[in-house]
Parts: sequence; C-alpha cells; structure tokens
Amino acid sequence: MTRLLLASASPARLQTLTAAGIDPLVRVSGVDEDAVLAAARERFGDLEPVDAVLVLAQAKAEDVARSLADGADEPDGSDGPDDAPPAELLVLGCDSMLELDGEVLGKPRDAHDARERWRAMRGRSGVLHTGHWLVDERTSSAEGGAGTGGTLGAVSSTVVRFADLSDAEIDAYVATGEPLAVAGAFTIDGLGGAFVTGIEGDHHGVVGLSLPLLRELLGEIGVTLPELWRDGTVPR
Repeated sequence: MTRLLLASASPARLQTLTAAGIDPLVRVSGVDEDAVLAAARERFGDLEPVDAVLVLAQAKAEDVARSLADGADEPDGSDGPDDAPPAELLVLGCDSMLELDGEVLGKPRDAHDARERWRAMRGRSGVLHTGHWLVDERTSSAEGGAGTGGTLGAVSSTVVRFADLSDAEIDAYVATGEPLAVAGAFTIDGLGGAFVTGIEGDHHGVVGLSLPLLRELLGEIGVTLPELWRDGTVPR
C-alpha cells in the first residue's frame, strides 16, 4: 500500500490533505533553514523567491527520506507500535514564503516584526510562494515494486490581496499569536481570512499545500491522487 509521508509540522497542510481524502503519516524534518539557504546562496548566488522555497522543500523532504533509510523511529500516524510503517512511502516536503516588493518574508521574528509587516502589507498585494518536493521511497521496480526513485519538485505561486487594516485591527490580530507562526504573518483559513480580500491562483497554495500541484507531481512518478485516498472514500 502506498502512503504519503508529510515532512511538515504544519496543521494546515495536514488538514488540507485530510480534507482531500488523504491520511498521511507525519515526520518533521530537522533541517536548519537558515543554513540551507546560506549554502544554496554560496553555491548558486542570489536566490529568487521561487528558488528559496523549492530549496527548503527539497531539503525537508530529503532529510526525512534519509531518516527513513537510517532506520529512525516510525512516523506519526502509523497503525501502532507493533506495526512497521508501510514500505511504499512517498515523502512530501513543503515550504512557504510571501514575496512583497521583491523581498521574501517567512515567519515573523516576533510580534513587533509581525505588526510592521502588516503595516507594509495592508491595502496591497503580495505573492505567496509554496515549494513542494516529492521523494519516491517506494520499492524499486527491480525488486518487484513500483518505485521510481524519483525526487522532484515545483512551486505554487498565488497573488494575495490584503485588506486595508487599521492599526487597531493589526494589533488585535498580532495579539492572537496566529501571525507569528505562519509564513507572511497571515492565514487564509483562520483568523486572518477576514483580512484577505481576494486571491489569484490556487487557494490551497496559500494554505501551504497545493493539491493540483501535488496531483501533477504524483503523475510524474506514475501515481494517481485517488490511489492515496483513505479506504472507504471510493468503492474498491
């Protein structure tokens, strides 16, 4: 049985997959994001926003894939301590950043940073980039399985239009703590949804995981999205 392993601690990404009929296993990567980006810049020079999110998504997916090869503890979401995790795994890593005026914004450093960002964002538009990287850890064809050994990725980019918030609204939103935990200091599926007046593109990409893009990546390795649906979603 093929299972998706999500290399992310994001509740929103997990909820997106669950609502789409997929119950992924979860294992959070241990990569140092600043170090990964610094190494990439040293190797390739300045990174465009789409490159930065793709580099981080790849680092997270491949870090988790290596942990599986090293025989680390089984991922969260397995059937229990007596059941080994499925051998046919597809590892998915994701990373999101907001681009505003050519600057890439990840999670705010603190509440002050979040307030300043919203004062710069209000009444304007930015682009939310989400990198996706898929690693095929299924058994290879030579051993009787369907695995390709593929490692591939792509980026979802969605224009986000922000409401013209008052200072009081910004202060109230930052005080909830929600914008401190997410890229760009906003959500579209939580309290911040009231402050997004429109989008151009895939709204799931703004949540942090584009389902249409995931479908395309799966297709590149010969997997259809319905193959990952939980039992009972469709007749077998």
